[in-house]
Amino acid sequence: MTLQTQAPVDGAYLERAVEDRAYSKVFWRIIPFLMLCYVVAYLDRVNVGFAKLQMSSELGLSEAAYGIGAGIFFIGYFLFEVPSNVILNRVGARVWIARIMITWGAISAAFVFTTSETVFYVLRFLLGVAEAGFFPGIILYLTSWYPSHRRARIVATFMSAIPISAIFGNPLSGLIIDSFHGTHGLSGWQWMFLIEAIPAVLLGMVTLFYLDDRIGDAKWLTDVEKNALTVNISADNRAKASSPHGIASTMTDPRVWLMCLIYFCFVLGQYGLNFWMPTMVKATGVAGNLQIGLVSAIPYIFTFVAMLALGRSSDRLRERRWHLIVPALIAAGGFVTATMAGSTTVAILCLSLAAAGAISCAPLFWSLPTAFLAGTGAAAGIAWINSVGNLAGFLGPFMVGYLKDFTGSNSAGMYFLAAVLVVGALAVLAVPAKSVNR
Repeated sequence: MTLQTQAPVDGAYLERAVEDRAYSKVFWRIIPFLMLCYVVAYLDRVNVGFAKLQMSSELGLSEAAYGIGAGIFFIGYFLFEVPSNVILNRVGARVWIARIMITWGAISAAFVFTTSETVFYVLRFLLGVAEAGFFPGIILYLTSWYPSHRRARIVATFMSAIPISAIFGNPLSGLIIDSFHGTHGLSGWQWMFLIEAIPAVLLGMVTLFYLDDRIGDAKWLTDVEKNALTVNISADNRAKASSPHGIASTMTDPRVWLMCLIYFCFVLGQYGLNFWMPTMVKATGVAGNLQIGLVSAIPYIFTFVAMLALGRSSDRLRERRWHLIVPALIAAGGFVTATMAGSTTVAILCLSLAAAGAISCAPLFWSLPTAFLAGTGAAAGIAWINSVGNLAGFLGPFMVGYLKDFTGSNSAGMYFLAAVLVVGALAVLAVPAKSVNR
């Protein structure tokens, strides 16, 4: 009798042990590599904030012109995001992610030849076209390995590449600009673009040989482990019976448009901060590009810790909405109080709250749409949400630059970012809790 009672328990225990071992293998095989790729991607996307410290004066760019150039990246990104993700869904992540990384690395290096405002705009637009599909492609790729209840922590871990990129990339960018300025007739900002583009091309080549498109292709998993993972993904997809199945039905689904609104607000706060962080730090009295880089890395240390903690908490409690609302409101408070700071120390503390709250919203957000999107609907929906949301990457830097030119102060821009984050937090309340807290 004892043996009959114990057997199912032992069987369940063994199944869980196999599953945990399989997910451990998946994590260490793909997540660090994808994080490294995203560190490079994010650095090449936002290092223009450091280039501005020299480039604006050399090329005669106004604050608004820089804001347009920083943001026009997202117009190209918007136009090619959905087609790129649909292609990735058909040809596989391995080939398409490699293509994306190699082309964006080449275009990022071409910034060396920026000689005017027009060339700056064209190259930023082309960089957005080249990178379109990378981030939503990775999110889609992760849905083929991890079920919903494990995904918040994994996406948060992957997206911790954002603060890691800033923690190491900001000082690196400042160091390159200072150390290489004038070498072989090139300015420091030109050397920065060239040097920081090389890893993207190299990692793109490695991707072709390293990534596996699906669970069944993973030679580093046993058949038992593959089966355990496949069963979980199949069960997860069956729970998404309400997912739109085609591109047209996905683009017209009201739930998808609500996701677009929420993500737009969060991305606006994120990029408004990222692109102007060096300028805001400089305004507090910090001098020297390396020093600005070191000080501007501080808020991202707080962000790294907050992202991992919130992702783990969201999965453990299986609660999604308040894990978004609270950080968004904290970020809004950080932006507002930063305008009242009377010292560099207080300003950096406030910007740390703003960064930790605003940037942590991004990985936590993806638990919402991936809770109901599957198949082609997921490929199109994730890309569409990301592309519409990332239009805020154009509006945010532009509005902060415009408001600074108009008022002569950073304060109006910070109030604008805070207000948009509050709107995003309120929009999250419109998402039915039962649809995402599974």
